[in-house]
Formats: sequence, structure tokens, C-alpha cells
Amino acid sequence: MTEVRKRQTVAIVGAGAAGALTAVQLCETATRRRTPLDVVLIDAAPEAGRGTAYATHDPRHRLNVPAGNMSAYPDDSGHFIRWLCRHGEPEVTGADYATRYRYGAYLADTLGQAIVRAHGTVAVRRLRTRAESCTGTPDGRVELRLADGGPLTADAAVLATGPAAPTAAWAPPALHASPRFVGAPWVPGALDGARDGTDDVLLVGTGLTAVDLALTLDRPGRTVHALSRNGLLPQPHALGPAAVMPAPQDLYDTSLGLLRRAVYRHLSRSVRTHGDWRPGLDSLRPHTTRLWRSLTPEEREEFLAREGALWNTHRHRMAPATAEHVLRARTARRLQVHTGTVVRATASDGGPLAVELSDGRTLHVGWVVDCTGPGRRPDDPLWRALFASGTAVPGPQGMGAATRDGRLLDARGEAGLPLFTLGAPRRGELWETTAIPEIRVQAAELAQQLLAPLTPRRRTTRRPVDGHGLALTTHAEAAAAYRGGLDRVLKVRSGAQDAFARAVALDPGFALGHAALALLGHEGGAAVDVPRALAEAQRSARERSDERERSFVDVVTRRITGGDGDEALVRHLRTYPADALALAAAVPTIAFSGVSDLHDDDALGLLALTSPAYDGHWFHTSLLAFLRQEQGRLYEAGELAHRALAVEPASGHAVHALAHVHYESGAHEAGRDWLDRWVSGRGRGAVHRAHFSWHIALHELALDDPAAVRKRWFAQLAPGRVTGVRALVDSGSLLWRARLSDSWRGELPAADVLDSVEREVLERPATAFTALHVAVALTAAGDLPGLRRLRDHALGADLVQREVVGPLCEAFAALVEERFGEAARGLDALLPVLRGVGGSAAQREVVEETLLYALVAAGRCDAARSLLDARLDRKPAPRDRRLLAALPG
Repeated sequence: MTEVRKRQTVAIVGAGAAGALTAVQLCETATRRRTPLDVVLIDAAPEAGRGTAYATHDPRHRLNVPAGNMSAYPDDSGHFIRWLCRHGEPEVTGADYATRYRYGAYLADTLGQAIVRAHGTVAVRRLRTRAESCTGTPDGRVELRLADGGPLTADAAVLATGPAAPTAAWAPPALHASPRFVGAPWVPGALDGARDGTDDVLLVGTGLTAVDLALTLDRPGRTVHALSRNGLLPQPHALGPAAVMPAPQDLYDTSLGLLRRAVYRHLSRSVRTHGDWRPGLDSLRPHTTRLWRSLTPEEREEFLAREGALWNTHRHRMAPATAEHVLRARTARRLQVHTGTVVRATASDGGPLAVELSDGRTLHVGWVVDCTGPGRRPDDPLWRALFASGTAVPGPQGMGAATRDGRLLDARGEAGLPLFTLGAPRRGELWETTAIPEIRVQAAELAQQLLAPLTPRRRTTRRPVDGHGLALTTHAEAAAAYRGGLDRVLKVRSGAQDAFARAVALDPGFALGHAALALLGHEGGAAVDVPRALAEAQRSARERSDERERSFVDVVTRRITGGDGDEALVRHLRTYPADALALAAAVPTIAFSGVSDLHDDDALGLLALTSPAYDGHWFHTSLLAFLRQEQGRLYEAGELAHRALAVEPASGHAVHALAHVHYESGAHEAGRDWLDRWVSGRGRGAVHRAHFSWHIALHELALDDPAAVRKRWFAQLAPGRVTGVRALVDSGSLLWRARLSDSWRGELPAADVLDSVEREVLERPATAFTALHVAVALTAAGDLPGLRRLRDHALGADLVQREVVGPLCEAFAALVEERFGEAARGLDALLPVLRGVGGSAAQREVVEETLLYALVAAGRCDAARSLLDARLDRKPAPRDRRLLAALPG
């Protein structure tokens, strides 16, 4: 049973980036925990998610962080890139710099999606007004007084107000009073006069705001002047991905002087090693907050005075395209940068402003724009009221507000009212806290902190179980959906993805459901947002799962991210032998690639280990049948497959095992006819129906029946009928094998197969098994550039891809270039290690058949004859007898 608690309310003041990210995390965390919650967003802006930073429509205003670092989620780095791909930018990469307006749309959409998914658990309201004061209530809550006169009572409030407005304290009174002075340039319409005219403009400040406005105001016939005390513009980002280097060891427990020398030595080392200071500076980012906190107040002030501007211009950089615009404007003298301050300004009636600088120069400009950046501490009515009452106090160095882990500290140094903040108001405490990579982490931490006391305590009750008696941390309805998905996976039936998706829709905090979806997407090519599903599995496992479920999520994580997933999977099965989904993933069959280095004896040992947990269950028997045929024990494999099918006629694993038995024993006519009947009957619901059709086509190839192969390809295997990874593994490989044995005359539609596969799969296949089949399809299409890109990817991927797929691409490229002898030598050397890519012997046989073709083309007929003799000894095939008879003398 669950303890019932009163529904809580969290108010978020500010609906820009910080407020939107906080609301997203609250919605999703509360939904996973099934914690009822009301969230109230308070902001007068017309659209949530944009704030000041992302409301600009100017396409020249770009993010100053690459898209790969701008995800809304700290544990899902590719989320923004995938959003861009789905919204009209399919070619975007993590190194690109999106427009700021586009990013605002992303935040708004991410918030909208989170609200939709949270419906029923979290209610979100948006109030188009401002909060002007805040007081405590007798019961420990807070009451916000709104600009429209109404009060709002909440259990806690998050002040996500963004950077403080500039104070313009530098501006002389005459300038401050002039209608040609723009003190808040991001307010809609503030720049209309300056934008439309041709008078020169003075931007006071040379940071990123000044750079953006210089681009907006740049036009022929006008000079834009930019002025600051240091005259430093932000540095540009590197054109390509920066190198990665570790931070130095001698950073901590030292004075500012020693730290300064250590950092400069580190940057010099970066220049010597990488030809660039950026990798060295970027390596300090994870350490910045701790370093800032290690300094004394006096050292912080010294740092701000001596290195503050230098740090900001190098740490907060321009996008390369922005830097190019700036360079062109400076070269044409349309942008001029000055060092100094404004001394006085004189306004004439309707004419330009005469602005005298500290170096004695006078500029005659039509407009002066304040680009000096945020003030030291928030200064809107709400913050003023909090500071005045002592509910909040300034942070270190007078910057932002004092907090403890984001909770405001009062004049007594205590966490008084339940008031929290994130982002810019924590600058004094953290120093680096205004960029999305920092704010998204703070938002996630705040959600955990706010919801910790609200999450209901759950009394121990009997949990539902899966189909093999393992407990599930979810409720009965979600468990039933999960069992349905698991049953379909074990039978190799369609609908597993929908069943798992229903399970997590019923319980968004169900870790196993998310992990199962991630596994299906990663290895089975299911239409799943794999990084998103994996991140949800990890979050849910941390919050509420037992040890077995956490172990399985860890296994899936390691398999997807390229860690020691195989070892982790075997360890998991030793501890939890009844985990059928884990066993299905471990044994290489039709559904999953399996453990890549699992030899027959190892696999049989794994089945022996798990056998007591299944007691002759048809699924376990089906897997054993498949392994027996891989050993060449074909009669025993056939007996086991028939035994499993007698219990469960829809067992796709047993059918798959029997298909291999027929093929490897040379019973091509019987195998073709039996499997054709099954595909037309019970096999109609098979999720990998195309693979069974591929098996039938293999029999037709072996029977030397080109017309039947061609007919089956167009009826059951052509793109449109088969897509994604399945098209590579089945359709693409069949085409190539048909061409190799001279069973496909005319144009080979391999390009159609490639077009049906996502570019990410072709360019960066996740597994060696997929990479092998990408290489086959690229070779069939004669795509040499594609083969070289795949080789480059493989050489930087896992060990099997480096040692097998990389050289395989080289051999295939030699074949395409008709360097047949070199191709034959490369392919022959790979046959002994080919098993490491996974899959079945029948699938890997495509490499042997390519070798046979290369040997014949190279004139090495004796070697080709020996290879064909060995193949015919293994199994009879009319096609191989024809090829052997055709070899010269």
C-alpha cells in the first residue's frame, strides 16, 4: 500500500531556459516516482523556454556552445541533436552551432512534451505575470505576491530569473537620459531606431552581447564601435572538434599565485601538444567550481580584477561562423574596437551624440547601446524585496545570492524559507553557472531535492512477476504489458516494442521497460529513441528498482555505450539465471547479436548454468537447438527444435534453428518447402519474417534457381518491405551473394537498400555484426567513399570492429577497384577471426563467397577449387557444383 499525502505545489519564477529545464525535470521525475505535483510557471514572456537569450529572431545569432553540448538533459547528450534531425536539419552534427532562436524552440518543445507525458500526475499552469515579493506563511510555505495583484501560495519556489539586468552605472547622466541610449537592447523593439538608420553606433562592452548586436546593426555605410576597459573580443571556437587532454594534477590546495602559474604551464603544454590552447582551458571546466571555492575572498577579487576579462573572453567563445562575420566587419572597418571608458556624452537636438572616451577621442554616433553584461546581483522587484527583508543575502564577492546547494540562505546564514535558485544567481557561489551544461545539472539536482520529501513511502507488498517468476518493480498493469512484450521477444513475434512502450506509458518509472526498449532499438533496429530510453532506464533504476533490475540496466548501458557489456551480461546471468531477456540477448540467434566472443562451449555452459531455472521450457530448448546446429550436431539440433515446436509452434528461435539445420545439411528442397509453409502460416506474425524469407532464398540460391531468388527478393525482401538493419542483414547480403554466384543479371539495386537505412547506421554502426553487413551493402553498391568512411569508423570503435571490420573494408575496397589478388589475401586472412563479429555461420558465409569470387577473378583457380571442394564436403549444393565445373582445367 502507498501512504497518501497532500498534493504539493512548486512555483517556478521565470520561464526562460533555467525555468523551463527545472519544470522539465520536475515533471519527469515526479512522473517516474508517481508523485502528484502542481507546478506553476510565472513569467510575463509570451513563450516559455526562450527568456532573453533565445528570443532573438536574427539567424546570425548562434549558440556559443556546440549542439552536442546543449542537450536539455545531463544524461542524454544527443537529445538536442536528435531534435534538430527530426525538425528539418537531418545533416546536423554535434560540432555544429545552431541558431539561438532554434534552441529556444527546442526548449519550448521539450517542456511541452514533458508536460504531456506527465499528464495525470503533474499539473502545470502558466501565469503570464511577474512575482514582485515573497513572504513565508505560518505553515512553512511561501506566498508570492504577483504583479496583477493576486497571491500564490506554494510549498516551495524556484527563482529561475536568469542573469541580472545591466545597471548602466558607467553611463553619464546626460547619456542615461537620452532617448538615443538603449539600456536594455534585448527588449522587443528596443533596437528599432538603431536598426533602421545609417548613423554610427557605439556598443559599450565587447563580450558576446556586443558581438551579437554588432552583427545585427552591421550595414554598409555605418561604423559600429565597440568599447570596453580591456578592448578584448571573445575568442572563436576551433573550426573542428577540439582535442581532449586531462587537467593538471597540481591545481588544488595552493594559492592564487601558484594556481595561476600551474594554469599557464598547462595552457603552454596544450599549445605544444595540440597546437591550440583550447583543449587545455576546456579541461579545467569540471574543476572550475572547486577551484573558485578554494580561493580566499581576497584572491577571488584579485582574480576578477586581473584575469576576469581574460578568462571570460577565452572561456566563453564565439561560434566559428560568428567569428567569421566579425572578422569581415573588422577588415572592412565597419566594426572598430576601442579600449577605454565613456567620460561624457553630449546630445544635440535631433542630431548624433558626441561621446568622449577616456583616451581623449570623441565619437559621433546616432545610438549608444549598453552591452556591459549582467549586474553583480539580481535587481528586479522580487529580488530587491528578498534582499531588503534579509530573506536573501548577496553571494560571495557580492555576486548573485548566497545559497547552500541552490537553497537561498537568509541573513542568519540559514536556509529559511523553501526558496531555491539556479543559474546566474549562483555565480558568486559557483563562478561558472550561466551556461546550459551547468544549468541542466542544477535543474536535475533541484528536482531531486524538491521531490525527496514529497515522494510517498511505499509499504512492502508482493510485487508482480515476469513470466519466469522474477519480481518487477512496477504495478500490475505495467507488469502485464511487460510480460506480453517479453513473451513476444522470446517467440520472435512482432509487437514487443508496442508492449514495452505500453508498460512505460503505464509506469514511466519502470526501469526494465525502458531498458527493454533501448535494447530492442540498439540491437533489433526497432524505431526507438535509444539514448532517450536508456537515459530513462538509468534514471528509473536509480530511483526505484531492485538489485536485479539495476544489474540489467547496467548490462544494457554497457552494451549500448561500448563498455564491457558482454562480460557484464555473463556476470548478470550467473547471478540471475532466470532472466529470460538477458539470456536472449546473450545467445547469438535471430533476435540479438549475442555475446561476441561466446564460443560454442561457453554458450553451452551458459545454457547449462541457466537450465535449472527453465526446466525444459520451450524457449531454453530452442536456444539449445540453435547452438547444437552451430556445433554441427545437426540431427540433435533438429530433434530439439521439433521438441520445442511441439510445445510452442510459434517459437521463432526453434524455427530459426531448424532453418539452419536444413541449410547446413544440404536439405535445400525440404528446407525451402517447410519454411515457406511456416512463413505463410504461423510465421506471418514473426518480427523477423524477412530473415526467414532470406533463409528460403538461401535454399533457392543453393538450388541454382535465379528466377526464384529474384522473385522472392522483390516480393519479400525489397526495400519498402524491409527497412533498416534488417534490410542490410538480409536484403543487402542476399543481393551480393546472388551477384557473386552469377544468379542476378542486370543492375543490382544495392543503392535502394542503402537508401532504406538511416545514415547513422551506415556511418557509425553500433556493432561489428551490423558493420559487416554495411560493408557488404556498400561493396554491392560499389561505394568506395562509403567503405573508407566505414573503415575509419571501425578503426576507432570496439576491438572486433578494429581488428575485423577495418581490414574487411580494405579487402572489399580492393575488390571494388578490381585488385582481386589483394582482396583475396585480405579476405582469406580474416576467415579465422570472422566469428568474432557474431551472427550465424550462414550469415558470415558471405565473406567466404566473396573470397571465392576474388580467387576466381585473380586467376587463382586451384585455391578456388579447394575452397569449393571444402564447401561441397560440408553440404551439397547444385550452385557450388556448377561453379566448380566452370573452373578452367
